[in-house]
Amino acid sequence: QLQFVESGGGLVQPGGSLRLSCVASGVDLDYYAVGWFRQAPGKEREGVSCITNSGAAANYRDSVKGRFTISRDNSRNTVYLQMDSLKAEDTGIYSCAADDFCPRVIDDPSARFHSWGQGTQVTVST
Repeated sequence: QLQFVESGGGLVQPGGSLRLSCVASGVDLDYYAVGWFRQAPGKEREGVSCITNSGAAANYRDSVKGRFTISRDNSRNTVYLQMDSLKAEDTGIYSCAADDFCPRVIDDPSARFHSWGQGTQVTVST
């Protein structure tokens, strides 16, 4: 059974950087595309980025393009999210999940992401 554990969150000032990790167990991660999602207090969960199973392609929500970079190391069963130039609106709980492929648009409601991790808290504040 596929399970994810996220880490790397914390408190950072605006303009700072964090690198999140999503480690999978139970199956070889290279069978799956993996997405990062976030949920801010009082708001619905939103997609942040998705990377294909090989790592050859990725997509991002518009608000993080140019600031966030998703990558993966299938030998370590791990997906990363490098977050630079962080803003207060990036605050939230970040979690990862798997799907057979990345949707064309990260928030596609027809996507079937599963095996959600518990998440890691990211707080961007002075």
